[in-house]
Amino acid sequence: KGNYRTRRLAAQALELIGDESSVPYLLKAMNDKVQNVSIAALNALEAINVNDELTLSIIKKRFDWVRELREKKEKFDASKGQKSNIYKWERTTKKNFEMVKERLKRPIR
Repeated sequence: KGNYRTRRLAAQALELIGDESSVPYLLKAMNDKVQNVSIAALNALEAINVNDELTLSIIKKRFDWVRELREKKEKFDASKGQKSNIYKWERTTKKNFEMVKERLKRPIR
């Protein structure tokens, strides 16, 4: 946790070190919410290149990103021309005030 720039720089530093003991940390950083951190972690894992299974998971992660970006773009393009209706909530105090005002206008019997 912490600043995303720090996490990205840490992943890049682990890439430069190239020690296999940093793989668990890079795997955790691979699933970071900030894409730049994840990319740095994936690059570091590719540079360390421990085994083929790890390489396959890296490729899968990259394809998942491309798919997510494509789906977001399609969703955005599909909703671009639509007009959204925002429901305006009625304030009950205003409604009660209007009702009292109407009753005061009527003659008293």
